[in-house]
Amino acid sequence: MTRKRKGLVWVLITVLLAAILAGCSNNNANTKSEPKNEATEATPAGEDEFVYTGSGPVTDKAVEISILGTNAWSTNVDLSTAEIVQEVVKNSGVNVTWELIPPQNYADSVSPRLAAGIDLPDIVYLPDQDQLMKYIKSGLFMPIDELYEKYGVNLKKLYEANPDIKASLTTPDGKMYYVPQRTLTKNYMPLFMLNMRWLDAVGLQEPTTLDEFANMLRKFKTEDPNQNGKQDEIPFSADPKFIPMAFGPAFGMDLYNQFYADDSGKVHFGYYEPVYKDYLTYLNGLYAEGLLGIDYASTTLDQVSSRFSQDTTGATFNFSWYMSMVYSPLFKDYERTTPIIKGILPLKGPNGDQFYVGRTPVSNVFAISKNSKNPDIAFKFLDYASGEEALDYYTWGIEGITYEVVDGKKQFTEKGKDNEFIQKLGVGPVNLPIAQSTDSTDVLVAPWHVEVDKQLEEYIKAPFPFVYALPEEASTESMYMPDITTYVEEMNLKFITGKESFDKFDAYIEVLKSMGIEEVIEGRQAQYDRYIAATK
Repeated sequence: MTRKRKGLVWVLITVLLAAILAGCSNNNANTKSEPKNEATEATPAGEDEFVYTGSGPVTDKAVEISILGTNAWSTNVDLSTAEIVQEVVKNSGVNVTWELIPPQNYADSVSPRLAAGIDLPDIVYLPDQDQLMKYIKSGLFMPIDELYEKYGVNLKKLYEANPDIKASLTTPDGKMYYVPQRTLTKNYMPLFMLNMRWLDAVGLQEPTTLDEFANMLRKFKTEDPNQNGKQDEIPFSADPKFIPMAFGPAFGMDLYNQFYADDSGKVHFGYYEPVYKDYLTYLNGLYAEGLLGIDYASTTLDQVSSRFSQDTTGATFNFSWYMSMVYSPLFKDYERTTPIIKGILPLKGPNGDQFYVGRTPVSNVFAISKNSKNPDIAFKFLDYASGEEALDYYTWGIEGITYEVVDGKKQFTEKGKDNEFIQKLGVGPVNLPIAQSTDSTDVLVAPWHVEVDKQLEEYIKAPFPFVYALPEEASTESMYMPDITTYVEEMNLKFITGKESFDKFDAYIEVLKSMGIEEVIEGRQAQYDRYIAATK
């Protein structure tokens, strides 16, 4: 798992689910930048004489490394030449040759090369987090434990402050292979958003329960809240991938990530729980009344934006960023002081559950090829690019151009607030180990948006952590989960649209059991237990 306002979106939701972002890049199918200077190979003895401190440069010799990664989601930005990327590379003192592929095609392009294990550069941005350790087991990438102990200045600080990240990226045998890209976990998460003018038009307050939400959608459909005299209102519009994230928590489940642990530490597969039937029944009711939309399973993010711009939809579910940076500005009379499309608290379910699902801190990872000619330099480059010096560039841009410091605090300039400008500058470059910033996002969004975000912090619940699977666990998941996922998706659509009777729900549960879901849950329980032990 984003087609609008792409440049600024990366400040908050870089590397989000490929399903959430999509922009087409027709010109950057394979972008390579030539090294600026002739480089000579570093010698280990020479590097031992140089003391790396965590800041740039990372070497005092002319050294070249090659990096395979994703290019920008936007169509007109080549990150290999973007100024922010160039500044980070220049400060590192390393000469980088980039091979950047559009993120929409990245997995398809890179996976065959990883399967073949040939033609790999020094550093590779993986197409996934390698939860089943298929790349680790293949021997494509070197363990970085010794490099970490010797050169991991910034990563050690990161892991001391965030032991959960280190726990996630440590294999069951105690080794580390990857350097993380990091995301926000509690702030600016996906949430329900409402058209506040529609809410006023139908005389309602913000809904707090599932029943109140359904009642609001009914009024949106029938009481002409856009006041144009036509029955053209679409009560709720959202990318279907957000539907489980939106409504699952009200029933105590994290359906978006499929697996979750309850307060006692027991692991569940949401689509195998008895309460999943209640979730399906609620959505089936919305669908039957025309409140969910007959096209709900194929609605795109572009359609949602278009409907808001035409004032024909009243509610959605998306990343918080959108409410003040994308959707509200679609209205010509929007002023930053008053929200038009505003986020609300999570809906309270029948058993009192009320939360939104947050994100895991690691969005993706970089690895060092086993055949790298300069593994020390490759690691130090990644460590430097993970530190505060580089992070300032990722989130704030370039001082004097996109931001300035006033009374000791950074604030964006007018250029720094310009979508197209910071997009071309390369803010939040996905070809480096970036980390998202709450501080810079707080400065960019409207003041009312910051207030909403802070109110929601206590309602954000951590998802199932990223944990590596042991070989037998990986084998079980590889054997069972593809078919289970396909079956779950097919039956989900049938139950919600009424093509399958709820009388068949018990049979559905039995089919999942016969497909091996309990063995998969057993493996996930073992992974969760290892993760908890590793964080203590």
